[in-house]
Amino acid sequence: MAQADIDRVMMIWRECLAAYGGPFLFGELSIADAMYAPVCTRFNTYDVKLDPACAVYTRSILAWPALAQWIADAKVEREEMDELDVEF
Repeated sequence: MAQADIDRVMMIWRECLAAYGGPFLFGELSIADAMYAPVCTRFNTYDVKLDPACAVYTRSILAWPALAQWIADAKVEREEMDELDVEF
């Protein structure tokens, strides 16, 4: 099941990269790339084997400064947040 989902994502990426010339899905960085950024981090975390075009795309997203900042901020975030520690 997971492999079918991975294959579908790679097919979408390949089609967009071919149609718009990359390096991002629609040529220039767009909301579509932001939407797929968490997918790229998961593929990286789980060492998913990607075809060459998808691997280059994933590396481009992981090198995106905004994503790098998001990851850095997440690493220093406290495990628990007081404002979320409310009893219902």
